[in-house]
Amino acid sequence: MADNPPTAASVGQTGNSKSNGTQETNSGNTASGDRNRNQRGRGGRPGRANQRGGGSRGGGRGGGRDSRGHGSKDRGSRDKRGEMGRGEWAKGNLDKRKRNDEEQAAKRRKANNGDAGAEPQFSKEEIDAEGRKPKRKVAVMIGYAGSGYKGMQINGDEKTIERDIFKAFVAAGAISKANADDPKKSSLVRCARTDKGVHAAGNVISLKLIVEEPDIIERINENLPPQIRVWGIERTNGSFSCYQTCDSRWYEYLIPTYSFLPPHPESFLGKKIVESAEREGIFETLQSRQEDVADFWKVTEETYVKPILERLDPELREAVITALHSSVEDDPTVKSIPKTETAEAKLKVEEMEGIEQTNPESSDIKEASPTPAKEKSEQEDADNEATIKKEAVVAEYDIKVEQQGSKSVLSPVEVAIKEVKAAYIVAKKAYRISASRRERVQEALNNYVGTRNFHNYTIQKTFSDPSAKRVIRSFKVGPDPIIINDTEWLSLKVHGQSFMMHQIRKMVAMVALIVRCGSNISIMNDSYGAANISIPKAPGLGLLLERPVFDSYNQKAVNEFSREKINFDKYQKEMDEFKQREIYDRIFREEERDHQFHAFFHHIDHFRSDYFLWVTAEGLSAAKHSKAPGRTDDNSDGEADVNGEEG
Repeated sequence: MADNPPTAASVGQTGNSKSNGTQETNSGNTASGDRNRNQRGRGGRPGRANQRGGGSRGGGRGGGRDSRGHGSKDRGSRDKRGEMGRGEWAKGNLDKRKRNDEEQAAKRRKANNGDAGAEPQFSKEEIDAEGRKPKRKVAVMIGYAGSGYKGMQINGDEKTIERDIFKAFVAAGAISKANADDPKKSSLVRCARTDKGVHAAGNVISLKLIVEEPDIIERINENLPPQIRVWGIERTNGSFSCYQTCDSRWYEYLIPTYSFLPPHPESFLGKKIVESAEREGIFETLQSRQEDVADFWKVTEETYVKPILERLDPELREAVITALHSSVEDDPTVKSIPKTETAEAKLKVEEMEGIEQTNPESSDIKEASPTPAKEKSEQEDADNEATIKKEAVVAEYDIKVEQQGSKSVLSPVEVAIKEVKAAYIVAKKAYRISASRRERVQEALNNYVGTRNFHNYTIQKTFSDPSAKRVIRSFKVGPDPIIINDTEWLSLKVHGQSFMMHQIRKMVAMVALIVRCGSNISIMNDSYGAANISIPKAPGLGLLLERPVFDSYNQKAVNEFSREKINFDKYQKEMDEFKQREIYDRIFREEERDHQFHAFFHHIDHFRSDYFLWVTAEGLSAAKHSKAPGRTDDNSDGEADVNGEEG
């Protein structure tokens, strides 16, 4: 048992000792301590006596060296560890790496709470002239399109949904000028913290507002852009927190059906899938799973690509074919892209949020013993960005050329390559998913239902972290695909208790990879285990928070608090119009312009690494010996809290 430090009352006092009848001393300042120093002749150096908690090495065991006899518990100032418990001592002696981690976490918490970049907006005279008005704890029901925003949560001076809403509250008089400099003063809490670019038809924030004016909602909306709306405000009890009282959340993910097409047979991933199936002796099984799309690439080559290639002379045709499915390093078009064009494309790729992977330590499949969260996952979702960035730049540059035309002079090879790549996009958009393939998507989604360990579907979580276990109540694919701008889309709706950062996007990517690669769905069970595997996150463009659910609170609100329910039903008509105009149309428009899903899966298919080879017939063992590319820093898309909850 660790020794306790002496109390203030015991300092400088003597008392009876239960050991040999000696008296306890304090730092050699009692008469007994002086006597012992004179008798032994070794305690004449006062510094030494002071260090040894009494200096009396022979007169009594209680005042001996370091006070380790049977009497004294006072170890003096020499052994600081003796004055505290092991846990307390360990906290004060962190290694440098852990200390840096905690400092970074503190900075993130400061940003989350709105401290970073917060400055008073009004003078003292303006604040005094406003006067005091009563504040009420309320739940504010909101909707927004996340395009152009770096997530929901306030993050200093970054453009976030909450930041614009808070400014609108101040402008409308719902928050006083005295409290305008710090959201913490209003007890601001959000129900679901959505990622960069993610939309919400319904979300809730709780805080203290001045809501006496009958037209307060209209005044707030007048100070918001069209892509952010306040649906309603409901009074709550004083201790209400929308995050803590939320029972569950409904999310929707819109995805083009061509996302479930198999990789091109000449791509890196396409070749590895076939090679692995042949080695494992299940090539026929793979063919049966891909039967409905067996002829897609053959028809595409004949219908869309062959006419382009036939117009080229033989030498040029050969160069184009070689370059189409080569790695980025071997692609001759990379060198000729102007720097200014590359920079613009690079910026768009970063905004697009491509795929990520684990770091060198965590990329290897490890048995059971979990690694610390920092070692496993801080870089897990972004370390491959440097390696694939050239390819991302080229792909996005190709799209830009298709849409706008290039200002630079392109060689005949480059022109032909871009024309062929555009033809592939047209062919993908013309694809219509079969009923059997849609059923396979649903079969994979069903595997998520229940309580699962999703440590591989987020960042900064280990297998042993209890918070990595989440409850999924349902995950359904819409029965009727919709066709927008010649592209067919599926709606995937998930109902869960709560979700971690990037979890839904990684869940969607996992299902898409399994279906498009003809993988065994049992690989999903491996992803819930202790092994660390790389799962990319699908584009944030398609993700939409439909609404949070407050059934438990609503029952109490009516029966105990005499308050209205937090319910979006009364705003359904306005929400549906907003969802179509600001969210659905925006998703379809941005995909038509940028082809984000095409670029995302193109990157994965041509990424020459074994990170994603767990989708092959050999499973996790095929991805076991990965070597990660050069490390790059990732701030999780510029969001506030990389260890936070999505909702």
